[in-house]
Amino acid sequence: MPNDLEPTLVETAVKTIQMLAVDAVEKANSGHPGAPMGLASIAFELYAHELRFDPKDPAWPNRDRFVLSCGHASMLLYALLHLSGYALSLEELKNFRQWGSRTPGHPEVHLTPGVETTTGPLGQGIATAVGMAASQKMMAARFPHDPELFDGRIFGIASDGDMMEGLSGEASSLAGHLGLDNLVFFYDDNGITIDGKTELAFTEDVGKRYEAYGWFVQRVDGHDHAELRRALDCAVAESARPSLIIAKTHIGKGSPNKQDKSSAHGEPLGAKELAATKAAIGWTHEPFHIPAEVRAVFANAAAAGAQRHLRWQSLRDAMLAKGGEDAALYQQLIGCEMPSDLLEKLCEAVPPGEQATRITSSLLQQVAAALVPSLVGGSADLTPSNKTWIKDAGVVQRGAFEGRNFHFGIREHAMAAFANGLALGGSFIPYTATFLVFSDYMRPAIRLAGLSHLPSVFVFTHDSLYLGEDGPTHQPVEHLWALRAIPNVHVVRPADSLECAAAWTLALERKDGPTVLALTRQNVPYLQRPAAFTPRDMLRGAYVVDEAADAPEAVLLATGSEVSVAVDAKRALGERGRNVRVVSILCWEQFEKQDAEYRAFVLPTDVKRASIELGITGPWKGIVGDGGLTFGHDGFGFSAPWQVIRDKVGMTGEAVAAKLSAWL
Repeated sequence: MPNDLEPTLVETAVKTIQMLAVDAVEKANSGHPGAPMGLASIAFELYAHELRFDPKDPAWPNRDRFVLSCGHASMLLYALLHLSGYALSLEELKNFRQWGSRTPGHPEVHLTPGVETTTGPLGQGIATAVGMAASQKMMAARFPHDPELFDGRIFGIASDGDMMEGLSGEASSLAGHLGLDNLVFFYDDNGITIDGKTELAFTEDVGKRYEAYGWFVQRVDGHDHAELRRALDCAVAESARPSLIIAKTHIGKGSPNKQDKSSAHGEPLGAKELAATKAAIGWTHEPFHIPAEVRAVFANAAAAGAQRHLRWQSLRDAMLAKGGEDAALYQQLIGCEMPSDLLEKLCEAVPPGEQATRITSSLLQQVAAALVPSLVGGSADLTPSNKTWIKDAGVVQRGAFEGRNFHFGIREHAMAAFANGLALGGSFIPYTATFLVFSDYMRPAIRLAGLSHLPSVFVFTHDSLYLGEDGPTHQPVEHLWALRAIPNVHVVRPADSLECAAAWTLALERKDGPTVLALTRQNVPYLQRPAAFTPRDMLRGAYVVDEAADAPEAVLLATGSEVSVAVDAKRALGERGRNVRVVSILCWEQFEKQDAEYRAFVLPTDVKRASIELGITGPWKGIVGDGGLTFGHDGFGFSAPWQVIRDKVGMTGEAVAAKLSAWL
C-alpha cells in the first residue's frame, strides 16, 4: 500500500476519524471521545497502510485482524470500518449506543461486520489476540507448502487499563514464550485513567516488563506518522518475537480544555468544548462530514486488500483442485467439520463398568480427536489430573505449531481468553481444562464466549466435594449454578460413561456458544437404562434414566455422580412401595430448548419433584417448586476422603430414600 500520501491529506484523514468519533459520542450524549481522538493517527496508519482486509468478505480466512482491546474507544473502530467500506452505514454511526444499532458501546464480534472480537472488559482483547495469532501460526504449520495461504497478522491497540489487568500479563507472557511474531500491539500510553493520572497507581516500566516477556519493544510519538511507519515496518519485519509499540499520545487530542485530562475519557465534550475543538483543529464541517479525498484513501486500501484476497483465492483453489491430504484437511479445518454419526462412534468406544467420568472423557476425547482434526487444546498445568492430552498429536511450541496440545502453564485467566481467540480464528474447536473450582478465574472469558457465540469447550474435572482431601479451597459448591447463570453457556455434567459420549457430542456439535463439561474425580457406576431408551435421548439434555413401575408419585432430578444416588434411592423407595421416576439432567440449558410436549413428559407439572446435586440448592428450588425437596450442600466443603464426605453429608441412596419417604 502507498506510504507517500500528502501530509495535508493524512492530517485531514486523522481529523475525519477524530470528528466522526466525537460527533457520534456527542449525538448519543454517551461514550468515550478522548481515546479515539488520541489514537486516530495510529489507527489511520494501520487501516490505510498496513492491514490486509477485504470489506466485501469480512471472514476471509487469511485477512489481517485488528483487535481494539480498549473497547471503550469503540467509535474509533466504527469510524474506521465505515470509512474502509464494511457494511456499516453512516446512519449506524449516528445511532451509536442506541437500541438496535450495530454500533454498541463496546465492540461485539457477532453484531458488527469487521469487528474481530468482543472487547470491553480490559485485558480480554489482547489475551484473545494471542490466541488468534497462535491460530494463524497453527494453520500455516499445517500447510507448509503454501506459505501465503496462512500468513495473516494480528494487530491491536491496548490501553493503560489493559496493561494494569493481570490477564494481559499472563497472555503476553505466553505470547513471548511461543514467539508469536505475527502479533503487533500498540500500547496507548496517554497517562490518564478515570481517576486521574496513571501515576496514581501505575508507575512501572511497561516496556521493560514486555522485554522480559520476550517481546520486541519500541517507543514512539503516537502522533508522528513517520515514527509510526518506521515502528510498524520494524515490527512486521521481526521474525522471532511479538511486538509492542509504546506510543506516547494525548487523550482528547485537539480539545483546548480536555486534552490530557481524565474528563476526556468517559463523557461527551459538550457543545461548548466541541465548538472550541473544531476551531482549534480547523474543522469547519457539519457533524459526520467525510471529505471525498479521505474516502478515496480508504477505498484504495480496501482495493489493495481485495486484490490480495483474489491472489489468495487462486492459491486456495489450486490446492483444492490438486486434491490429496492437504485439500481434505483444509476442508475439515476451515469448517470445523465432523461426522454426522459422531455420537454413535463415541458410544461404540464407551467402556463398560464403573469409571470416573474424567477417565472416560479422556478415552472418548481420543476418538473425537481422530474424527475432528479441529479439536485442539490443553490444561492449566493439570494434564495428569484433567486427562485431556491428545495422544500422539504433538505439542504447540515456539517454532513448531503443527501440534494439537498446549501447555498453558498456571494461567487460567489467559487460557480461557486464548481459547476464545483460537475459536475466533475459525479453524479450530478449542478446549481448556482445569479443576471446576478454578472456573472462577476463567469466568470473564467464559462469559464473553457466551456473548460472542463462540464454540469454546471448557473442561472442568474434580466437579464436587468428592475431590476429597484438598478441602474447601478446592471443592466447588456454587460453581455449577454460577456457570449455568451465564446466558448462552451450556453446562454438561455426565452421570456415567455413556453420558460422556453425549457430553462430547453436545460440545463439539454446538456452533453458537460455549460448552462446559463437569467431570468427576471418583468412579461412578454404569447406569442401566429402560428398554425404550436410545442414545440420542441424551442429546435432548434430560431424559428418563430409570422409570417408575407405575404412575410416579415423584420425579427425582439428578446430575452427574448424583444420578446413581437417585437410582439407588428409587430402588430403596420401591421396596417401601413407593413409585418414583429418575431423570438425568445432563444439560439443563439443552433441555429447556426442547418442545413443550417433551419437557412435560419428562417433568410432569402435576408430579412432585426432588433435586439431587452435590452443590448449592437455592436455584433448584425454582425448578422443584414450593412443595419440592432439594438434596445438596449449602456450605463449603471438608478435608477428608471422599467416601467419608459422602456419608457425612448424607449423599447415599439409603439416606436420600429415608428423607424422600418421609416427604412423600
